[in-house]
Amino acid sequence: MLQQPTARLVRGAALAGSLALLSFATACGGAGSEATAEKGTPAPTAVTAAPAAGVVAPAKVEVIAGLTGCTAKIRIDADELRQGVCHTEESDYLITTFPEEQYKETWLESASIYGGQYLVGSRWVVSAQPKTLTRLRPMLGGTIRQLGSTGPSAAPGAS
Repeated sequence: MLQQPTARLVRGAALAGSLALLSFATACGGAGSEATAEKGTPAPTAVTAAPAAGVVAPAKVEVIAGLTGCTAKIRIDADELRQGVCHTEESDYLITTFPEEQYKETWLESASIYGGQYLVGSRWVVSAQPKTLTRLRPMLGGTIRQLGSTGPSAAPGAS
C-alpha cells in the first residue's frame, strides 16, 4: 500500500479547511455588488472609511478577538494565514490574519467571487453579517469593503 507524505496531507487538510471556512464566511457576507471592473471581474469597493480615531487592530487573531470580547477558536494555522472563529450571543464571525499584505489581497480577490461585505484592516479580514461588521468597526478600525460576485444573479421579480 502506497502512503502519501504527511506534509501533503496537512496541506490538503488546510486547503479544505480554508475553503470550507471561506464558504462559511461568504455565506455570512451578504449580497454581491453590481459594479464590474474592466476585465469583467467585480472590484472590491470601500463602503465606509476607518474611524476618525485612527485605531486599527493589529494582525493577530487572538488580539482582534479580544478587542471584540471574544475568545477565538483557531481553525487554520498555516504559513499563509491564521483563521479563528468567534461565537458570541450576538453573532458569529470569522477573523483571518495574514503575515503579509499580499496574502490578504489574494484572499480578498478569491473571496470576491462570492461577494459580500468584509471588515478589512492591515493584514486582517473579519467576515460576518453586515450588521455585525458595523458593530465591530469602531472596536477594530479598518474599512468595510463590498466585494463583487461574478456568479449568476437572481432575476428581478415582476412588478
